[in-house]
Amino acid sequence: MKYTARIIWEKSKDEKFTDHRYSRKHRWSFDGGLDIKASSSPGVVPVPMSDESAVDPEEAFVAAISSCHMLFFLSIAAGKSYVVESYEDQAEGIMGKNERGERAMTNITLRPRVVFSDVFNAPDAEQISELHSLAHRRCFLANSVQSKINISL
Repeated sequence: MKYTARIIWEKSKDEKFTDHRYSRKHRWSFDGGLDIKASSSPGVVPVPMSDESAVDPEEAFVAAISSCHMLFFLSIAAGKSYVVESYEDQAEGIMGKNERGERAMTNITLRPRVVFSDVFNAPDAEQISELHSLAHRRCFLANSVQSKINISL
């Protein structure tokens, strides 16, 4: 399978560019028609050259890992006849130095909070941990990165 995204950026007419004081605001466009405001992280490139209200690549990376994990978790839970009413994750990524001394997303922590509907058929803590372990092993993105990914239950 192939996945695509269109990334669009244009220099403003009044920007010199070579002085590095150009806007990092851009758009991500996806095949379903969704356009998302994107920018560099204000933690990397200061405002006003970054847009705090836009999604930055680092946030998107953490969200993608969390979303992938959640989708596999939901699928596995449904396959085991557990009914999930809600799933919320306050995911966090930490930027640090990798083993080569380069800046990298070195640690991602997922904090999923799952509500099951049927108290008589809800999984216990050990079963929930196993569901998360299976979801982590099956997540395409988790299998694609070198960052350590923690699941804090």
